[in-house]
Amino acid sequence: MEDEFPKKRNVRPTEKSNLPIVTLLVLVLLVLAMLYVGYEYISDSSSSSEELTSVVVDSTLEENAAEPVSDEPVPSEEPAEKPKPEPVKEKAEEPKKEDKPSISASSIGGEQITHTVQSGETFSSIASRYNLKTETLKGLNSSVSDVKGGVTKLKIQVKAVHTVGPGDVLRVVAGKYGVTKEALMKANGRTRDFSERGEKLIIPFPDKK
Repeated sequence: MEDEFPKKRNVRPTEKSNLPIVTLLVLVLLVLAMLYVGYEYISDSSSSSEELTSVVVDSTLEENAAEPVSDEPVPSEEPAEKPKPEPVKEKAEEPKKEDKPSISASSIGGEQITHTVQSGETFSSIASRYNLKTETLKGLNSSVSDVKGGVTKLKIQVKAVHTVGPGDVLRVVAGKYGVTKEALMKANGRTRDFSERGEKLIIPFPDKK
């Protein structure tokens, strides 16, 4: 009977073990802990990046606020306008004609006559004929720049215009006005001592005006 039912030796009793469940729980907790730590790290890094950005923006704002505000206009970066080039002067400038000073007839006195320029006459020769200075003659005719024979008429200032009467020879008329006979003949374009009754004689100034 003993051989038929041999006894089982060294058979361990079956014991129920909770080790796999505990190990699984520990692993689950570790995974959860790692996920939590990872989430915290990610959130911390994002918040730190936001803080850095805000710090940079704030610093720029502070720098702009620290700069003093000036009422002066900000100079534009555009280049200043170049000065206009001066007009090129001609190589040889003609000398300006001097303006003739105007002389009034009242400042000289006497009477005024009109002389028609003859061919070959100039300011100088006409002034000498009436015992005037060339400058005086030009001053009386400041609007005339050049004389032309038979065309130009000049204003002449003389001492008087005498109408010849009976017995008025040139010598007598010259003595009456205090001028020489030669000056009287020159002013009237005479070549000989002769005058006619009713004739008008030009009396020049005794001294040059």
